[in-house]
Amino acid sequence: MNIPKFKYHPDPIGTGAFEMGESRKCDCCSEDTSIWYEVPFYTTYDDIECICPTCIYDGSAASKFDGEFQDAASTDSVSDSEKLDELIHRTPGYCGWQQEYWIAHCDDFCAFVGYVGWNELVEMGIDQEVEKNYNQELNGFDLEDVKECMYNQGSMQGYLFKCLHCGEHFLYVDCD
Repeated sequence: MNIPKFKYHPDPIGTGAFEMGESRKCDCCSEDTSIWYEVPFYTTYDDIECICPTCIYDGSAASKFDGEFQDAASTDSVSDSEKLDELIHRTPGYCGWQQEYWIAHCDDFCAFVGYVGWNELVEMGIDQEVEKNYNQELNGFDLEDVKECMYNQGSMQGYLFKCLHCGEHFLYVDCD
């Protein structure tokens, strides 16, 4: 099954935002789908079990269930409100230990690349770039502690973002 291309989350299957399996009925459009959204989805409806990629992409799920896929208060600021609308209403989110946060750069939201530990950043050859861009005020952790303690799927988790315009990488970190 082909899924729509999400500007701010280009690999939602690889990051685990979508799960694949036996066909289910989408709670929004009532169509059968073998790919559905996992979490988070902020809404007052508590009986939503399946949302297909198309209903996220076209905004119908957020509209029908008065929900958001990212907490608008947990994002960097951008000047164009349409970009915030696309992020929170038409982009699959990611799962964090505490509260997910979406980084922006070049006056646009960055693409969520995936979950990382420091070792993965070193293997990708972007550790020095991430060091240069690291925001201790946002993350709350000293960079040396992050380098020593951040492991993918560990108690200190890294969330990697990439600017859509300049290509720079940025890191958000939280702990369980």
